Parts: sequence; C-alpha cells; structure tokens
Amino acid sequence: MTEIASLEPEYLPDGVRARFINDVNGLRMHILEAGFEEPDRPCLLLLHGFPELAYSWRKVLVPLAAAGFHVVAPDQRGYGRTTGWDPDYDGDLNPFGMPNLVADARALVSRLGYASVAAVVGHDFGSPVAAWCALIKPEIFRSVALMSAPFDGPPGPVATGPDIHAGLAALTQPRKHYQWYYSTRSADADMRQCPQGLSDFLRAYYHVKSADWPDNQPYHLAGWTADALAKLPRYYIMDLDRNMAETVAPDMPSDAEISAATWLSEKDLQIYAAEFARTGFQGGLQWYRCRTTPDINGQLRKYAGQTIDVPACFIAGASDWGIHQVPGALEVMQSTACSQMTSCELVPGAGHWVQQEQPDEVVRLLKNFLNVQRSDG
Repeated sequence: MTEIASLEPEYLPDGVRARFINDVNGLRMHILEAGFEEPDRPCLLLLHGFPELAYSWRKVLVPLAAAGFHVVAPDQRGYGRTTGWDPDYDGDLNPFGMPNLVADARALVSRLGYASVAAVVGHDFGSPVAAWCALIKPEIFRSVALMSAPFDGPPGPVATGPDIHAGLAALTQPRKHYQWYYSTRSADADMRQCPQGLSDFLRAYYHVKSADWPDNQPYHLAGWTADALAKLPRYYIMDLDRNMAETVAPDMPSDAEISAATWLSEKDLQIYAAEFARTGFQGGLQWYRCRTTPDINGQLRKYAGQTIDVPACFIAGASDWGIHQVPGALEVMQSTACSQMTSCELVPGAGHWVQQEQPDEVVRLLKNFLNVQRSDG
C-alpha cells in the first residue's frame, strides 16, 4: 500500500492528535490519541471493530483523557491508515488471527513506552481482541472493558451435531450467517462496489444496527439452532440469496432520520466512506475468515479452560442484538469466562454503536470502572 498522511487535524476534536507509530509487529500503525501532553499518565488502549476505525472512538478520547489517562486508539490491522498488511484474499490469513492481533496490541503498548496499560477497551470485533489480550497477557493488560460482543471463553472441542448452515439454508425462507458470508470472496466487492454507492451502504448499515432502527428490540434466543438464529435481524442471519448491501438497502434512512441521527454526522460518514473506498473491506473481513476457518480458529483451543482473571466490565446498547447473537454467551461471560466481572451495563438509547450513540454514558461507565481499579490498585 502507498504510504499516506495521518488523519487531518480539522477532522479531529480539539485535544486529539493523529500520528504514526512505526515497527508495530510489522505495521506502520496510525493512531489517534488524547492526554499525551503530560508524561507518566496511565494508558488506555481502545480497539475498534468492523466496519470501523480509530475514528469510532472520537467522542470518548478527550473525556477519558480528562480523567487522567493517555488514551490511544489505533486503526487496527486491515483498517484505515495503518499499513503493512496484505489485502489479498488469497494471502496468508495467520497475521489476522487472534494471537497476532494480540501481538499487534502488545507491540503498540511497547512502542508507546509502556510496560502495561491500565485497561484495554474493545468494541465489536475489538471486544474479543481485548478479551484475548487480557487472557493471554494479564500482566500487560491489567483490566478489560468489553463492549457489544460478549466473550464466552476459549473454544472447546470441535462441536458435533447438525450443520447449522445446512439448517439455515433449509428454512422455509432460506438464510445464511453473516460471518460466513463475510468470509466469501465476493463480500468485499459486494459492499465496496454496491449499486447504491459506498456512502449510502454505510449509512444504511450503521442505521439498521443502531437504536434508530425501530426493529431493534433484542431478547434472549433459545439456542444455537437454525430456528432460534432465524429470529435475529437479517443483518445477522441474512437471506440466502442476498449480499449485505442488498440486505440493508431497503432500510436506508430518510432525510429526516439522517438529520435526527446526530451521533453520525455527514462529515463523520464521509470519513468512513473515504477510508473504506481507499482500502476496501478485505482487511477487516480477513478477521472473520480466521474465525470461520477451523485450522486458524482451532489454534485458540490450547487456551481451553483458561479465564480472564483481571477486572472486567461489559457495556452494550440496550437495543443491540449483538449481545444475543451467540445464545448464552452473555451469561457465560459473567459466570465463568471472566472471574472478576464487576458490571454488565446495557445503555438505553444505544444500539450496536454504543460509544458513538451514547458517548457520555459510556464515558461515565468506563470512568466508574477505572476508578474502582485505581482505588484497588
């Protein structure tokens, strides 16, 4: 990839800067940061998900820095202005596997001059990365805040039983799981080159997963069966014959709905659209391919039975179906996977993009969690 400049200051809140950190596990990593002016501050590392960027943390960087932290949000491997990763569908997937994503985070912490961070905070696919950071290297990642995607522990033995994908395809209205769709060769082009245009695709995608979409009324599902999963919205369990751009197009918000969505301005949307137009989605989609590729995901089985033993909290939007997409994961996270789970908070008025939709409440909850760690430490 051609080397590019960091995100321009006019796009950033006052008090936030963008820069590059070289030699981060083979990457030239683009970061946003706040609270960098004073030395020796404890560090917070914020990890975004899909299809997001470091920019997804823009509303919480300065408030968290005001609480006394050096707050750092990178464009993760495969995203944004971070370079050094291979966008080829036929390239090596292992660099996008969870152990190497943890290695990216470890290397960034080290290159920033820290031996450890006060907390690693992950949203969406950044949540399992944060969880694995805390599980594998608790001496570096001394507490963890998981957002929107519950962590139910390392994978166990290979499951046996009915094929869930065959079951979904056999439904009266045939369906498919979005993560396996995201693993297909066509997924990147389906979204990047969609008929409605990339900007409208992203606007609709962000809309249907937010609290603005009235059909987001989540509830617990009965189990990992085709009939149960089919109750999820179609952006999770898709129609078999539709791609993701076709799936969200009918729910493109009206002009009035767009105006009311103050959490995602047109300027914000155009930053996302410009970045994904330049990079494509394949870098982020490689993460899903690692999850759905048995040989790569199976590498994590060596950690079977281990738990996250640093202080942990969970934050999600009350209108986020993502907390239920793996039935039972929310309960296992609280009872077993995290031995020091301090709180599990569902934020009213937020869907999947909780730190963008309700940033003030997310900041309050994170500060409460971090203050407890400070008082205990």
